[in-house]
Amino acid sequence: MLYIKTNNYNCLKVFSAYIILLTSVTLLPFHSAVAASQSVMITVSKGFGLSLYASDLGDAKQIAMGSNGTLFVGSNKSGTIHALVDSNQDGRVDKRYVIAKGLKSPEAIAFYNGDLFVATEHRIMRFIDIEQRLRRPSRPKEIYSDLPGSDKKSTRSMNFGPDGRLYISIGAPCNVCEAATPYSSIIAINVDTGANEQIVSGVRDATGFDWSPIDGKLWFADQGRDWMGDNLPPDEINRVDSIGSHYGFPYLHATSVVEPAYEKPKNLKITVPIYELPAHVAPTGLAFYRGVQFPEMFHNQLFIAENGSWNRSSKVGYQVVMLKIENQQVVSRETVVSFLDGEFPVARPYALLSADDGVMYISDDLKGNVYRLFFKGGDSTEEPQELEENE
Repeated sequence: MLYIKTNNYNCLKVFSAYIILLTSVTLLPFHSAVAASQSVMITVSKGFGLSLYASDLGDAKQIAMGSNGTLFVGSNKSGTIHALVDSNQDGRVDKRYVIAKGLKSPEAIAFYNGDLFVATEHRIMRFIDIEQRLRRPSRPKEIYSDLPGSDKKSTRSMNFGPDGRLYISIGAPCNVCEAATPYSSIIAINVDTGANEQIVSGVRDATGFDWSPIDGKLWFADQGRDWMGDNLPPDEINRVDSIGSHYGFPYLHATSVVEPAYEKPKNLKITVPIYELPAHVAPTGLAFYRGVQFPEMFHNQLFIAENGSWNRSSKVGYQVVMLKIENQQVVSRETVVSFLDGEFPVARPYALLSADDGVMYISDDLKGNVYRLFFKGGDSTEEPQELEENE
């Protein structure tokens, strides 16, 4: 269960049977704050609160919010789509539904005009009027069937753009290779006609993308290749200033790391990142904060879910950070939530969602949780809720 405990700092102790929420200005060393060897910590920035919104969701990947506040959760290995409902709006899930099960890698989902869109295998399916049919969803309609097959590993993510088209990222089917289109790209699809356009190419693994609320430009995070050492290559934050741009994969990683296995075509113009993240932090989720509950310094800023390293001698990432943007350039990176306790990952944040009520939802593909990040300092009186881990 999730309990409140007040102290001079705020940290989240995770025991085998329950979680205890506290607060912190900075990330505190594990042994200085927690004596019990069996306990671990999640730390949050001063003024913020973090509550467990839902658990037992398989390997929770992309999340999407319905018009009526239903939170949909996609998965990869578990093959399920969940719908979570907080009917009395108290910050706790009181109803949950399985929209679909037995699917193959339905990790990419999106909601638009009452319908839920799910990418699985080589197709995209549409669940019509889904929030009115949570108990008995109608049979989904196939609206697109030209995605590359799932015989090769390729991550995907979806979101609707300001132009009403469905954007989907299609990752490379390899660590590093020259893959045929539409691998290593982001495409936009008209869901009514099936017409599609390649927006960018040369992208290795972009599971997080969003449009700036300031100027409407598309930003995306891209994970760098593995097996080049602990500190190479940097992971990337990119901005799309021109449709059709190439972002370097597999020939150039980040700004200046040349790929030894493949030679760049002579006439290929490469767009370099607008910002470099540390190598192997694995940025999987990206979202601009569009609410007003957080302090003004966070408004319209870019939040990144760093899923965390595996191909590294010591762990990095496993956190949610804010990239501060001034004049459409990233000027700083600050940790908001850390799920890494020493070398022990408490969670692996995967996707972020800035909700209409001003909170931010964080999916965790390590333990199948969804967390709810809110601001409780200043004029906010909201507090974390007591919550069963298995709703």
